[in-house]
Amino acid sequence: MDPIALAAIVLVGTIVIGIVFSVPIAVSIGLGSFFAAIVLLDVEKAALVSSQRLFTGINSFTLLAIPFFVLAGVLMNTGGIAGRLIDAAKVLVGRTPASLANTNVVANAMFGAVSGAAVAAAAAIGTVMTPRMKEEGYDPKWSAAVNVASAPAGMLIPPSNTFIVYSLVSGASISALFMAGVIPGMIWAGACILVVLLTYRRFSTPQPPSSVTFSEALLVIWRAVPSLLMIVVVIGGIVSGIFTATESSAIAVVYCLVLGFAYRTIGVSDLPKALLDAARTTAIIMLLVGVSTALSFVMSFSHIPQAVSDGLLGLTDSPQVILFLMMIILLLVGTFMDPTPAILIFTPIFLPIVTSFDMSPVHFGTMIVYALSVGVITPPVGNVLFVGARVAGMGIEPVVGKLIWFLLALVGGLLLVIYVEPLSLWIPEMLGLLGD
Repeated sequence: MDPIALAAIVLVGTIVIGIVFSVPIAVSIGLGSFFAAIVLLDVEKAALVSSQRLFTGINSFTLLAIPFFVLAGVLMNTGGIAGRLIDAAKVLVGRTPASLANTNVVANAMFGAVSGAAVAAAAAIGTVMTPRMKEEGYDPKWSAAVNVASAPAGMLIPPSNTFIVYSLVSGASISALFMAGVIPGMIWAGACILVVLLTYRRFSTPQPPSSVTFSEALLVIWRAVPSLLMIVVVIGGIVSGIFTATESSAIAVVYCLVLGFAYRTIGVSDLPKALLDAARTTAIIMLLVGVSTALSFVMSFSHIPQAVSDGLLGLTDSPQVILFLMMIILLLVGTFMDPTPAILIFTPIFLPIVTSFDMSPVHFGTMIVYALSVGVITPPVGNVLFVGARVAGMGIEPVVGKLIWFLLALVGGLLLVIYVEPLSLWIPEMLGLLGD
């Protein structure tokens, strides 16, 4: 058999077998890349090349933004931010039907934006909102589904670690990607609110819309402003060119520390645990980045991206159909693979195809991040789904049953993001970021 074809079979086969037997995805990718490299080279050269690629993959100044943003998210999660954001969200949507459910959606979008982590949002907001919604007569299974479905909005609204990873692989501007995610993130939250408004009567006892006086509303919003101001400082600094994404991530950590100390919700004794939690998450991400760099080398050497490109273009020459097929593939991949490794694996395969018909890498970035974000709330391995169900005190099966309509609405939002290009590019184009 041709060595290149054999290497491709070994690579794909090792990764698939690893996933089937629940081997950590980073280990599966690393072993698959190494075994495939042995087929293409000898053992000694394969070991040398794999180790070099692993090191060079994480030896990036841009990637320093990830541990800092992760630490900022951990500090936000433990710093008493969730309650203030929930109160602010309730002021904003308190007069709508099913106001508490809509509050959950808006609070998740806010918290996800300031923390950059869907899991943290589902845990922090769900912990506060679940008992409140139960007291007001909402079906606990439906309440959990609302929390789970809305948590990933923060993966699109900047700052977003997933966009940083995509930028590393694609070479697209981080600032442009951050701004491109704003409207898709709002579409995600809007899709969840739409489903809430259409279904809430079946799963709740209708409550009169809550009302507060103007002065009370101002006070609640004022208490949440310092937390939301972090987004303005971080994103405003990046877009204006005052500092880079990496520098902004360090500023975010300092800002979260100052805020936590000011609120007296973070003490010096809390810092070791926060640093340890951030280090664990960062280690997983960096290992994935490193082994995926070795994977990219093997795929390029064995012409796998070219083979996939030829296969798709052989089926049709319609960009619309190709994008739809990519969407289906990404949605399926997202059901068993986390966004970070999926981005690292599929961006080198799909990006040359979409750029061949003049699709912007920034636009494609919003598509792939949105599609893979759906996966984090989809069984069998959606981590946000598991966290949201655990916070609600139940298994995932009852939650999935109530999650179906949200998933359909979110896929509808994904189709909008894919086929209506200005939804992604209008803001970065208006700010002059697409020429970066």
